[in-house]
Amino acid sequence: MPYFDAASSAPLHPVARQALLASLDEGWADPARLYREGRRARLLLDAAREAAAEAVGCRPDELVFTPSGTRAVHSGISGALAGRRRVGARLVVSAVEHSSVLHAGEAHAAAGGSLTEVPVGRSGAVDPSVFAAALTEGTALACLQSANHEVGTVQPVGEVAEACREAGVPLLVDAAQSLGWGPVEGGWSLLAASAHKWGGPAGVGLLAVRKGVRFAPQGPADERESGRAAGFENLPAIVAAAASLRAVRAEAEAEGARLRGLVDRIRARVPELLSDVEVVGDPVRRLPHLVTFSCLYVDGETVLHELDREGFSVSSGSSCTSSTLTPSHVLRAMGVLSEGNVRVSLPSGTPEADVDRFLEVLPGVVAGVRERLGAPDAVISSGASGSLVVDALGKRCPIPVIELAKVIDDVPVGGTVTVLADDEAARLDIPAWCEMRGQEYVGEEPAAEGGTAYVVRRVA
Repeated sequence: MPYFDAASSAPLHPVARQALLASLDEGWADPARLYREGRRARLLLDAAREAAAEAVGCRPDELVFTPSGTRAVHSGISGALAGRRRVGARLVVSAVEHSSVLHAGEAHAAAGGSLTEVPVGRSGAVDPSVFAAALTEGTALACLQSANHEVGTVQPVGEVAEACREAGVPLLVDAAQSLGWGPVEGGWSLLAASAHKWGGPAGVGLLAVRKGVRFAPQGPADERESGRAAGFENLPAIVAAAASLRAVRAEAEAEGARLRGLVDRIRARVPELLSDVEVVGDPVRRLPHLVTFSCLYVDGETVLHELDREGFSVSSGSSCTSSTLTPSHVLRAMGVLSEGNVRVSLPSGTPEADVDRFLEVLPGVVAGVRERLGAPDAVISSGASGSLVVDALGKRCPIPVIELAKVIDDVPVGGTVTVLADDEAARLDIPAWCEMRGQEYVGEEPAAEGGTAYVVRRVA
């Protein structure tokens, strides 16, 4: 069964499995003890730290292992903010950061700090000059991911790091998605990552803090991992994480080029095979293994279920697949279509035949979902009424957009359709539909019936 969700968690690398099994026998003792078993465990831990530090591009004594990538992010942010509390309490992040960064920012703001989100363009990347302008007096820390976890866009970390250096602000980079493909360039100050993203075992993160960065670990003091990660080290998992990171790095250039070719095929073929589809993310500055596209008039959850029935495991940023029924914060920040979103992230070793079969199956899956939802055909008709109101209150994505598409041709050019909807996704998907279909999005206002009235003018 083809697994196409490596961005969530990559399959365990064979080297990780071998290292994990071997270190279960050799690395069970306390590495802080001086007897034989403890010394053996310490040697394994030191070797793993050196290997991970080499891959990160830092000194071994600048890197600690944490129980997860999320814990690395939270510890890095809280420690850096505490270390620079005399400078100020402003935290600057991009609007498309991983939820672990945004949750840490929300907690910081709730405790009396300040949080500034830097917007991104439709490709998902920040503008370095806009990021630099946000580094005002009182900024204690800035955060920028190396590459986006939902759309694959690579961020201009080097330019932002230089802006941070000039402003005297440390930069924390969440490198979870990119570290397996190569080191993060630029003068970053702190870096966090997660082993299960590159084929290591779950439950291991790493945090690197450059020498000279003011850092005050938060929480009760602990003697392990320089006081920055409390608790007994999961040594077998740490050894496996470091071994697999070294292994995937050795394969990265060749495998990255191969997967980039497969992803290029998906990016090119999906718009040819499907109507009303938007491939999102930067087409050039992106991770080699990840592609995201959104389809009009489909329920994202149903598409994922149907693809699963066909044997493909993919993920989605569509609001229809989340418990909150709100669209992905990444897609929302980019201003792109969120409904019917499909993220394909290929693990290393993905056969070309699996991608070919995915492209064969996809059109039928989308067509079937659209038919069941009563999606409109792309037929132009003339209408007489100057305006129409579509009541989609209480209906979830993609129904409001489907109802809009059904009636837009029933008003003359210049006429309007007002869609009443209370689904948060409509705020993003209706303007995106207008851009894709060449119609004018007039705006929104509170509806007397409840929810929001979205006004669209027919221009084509």
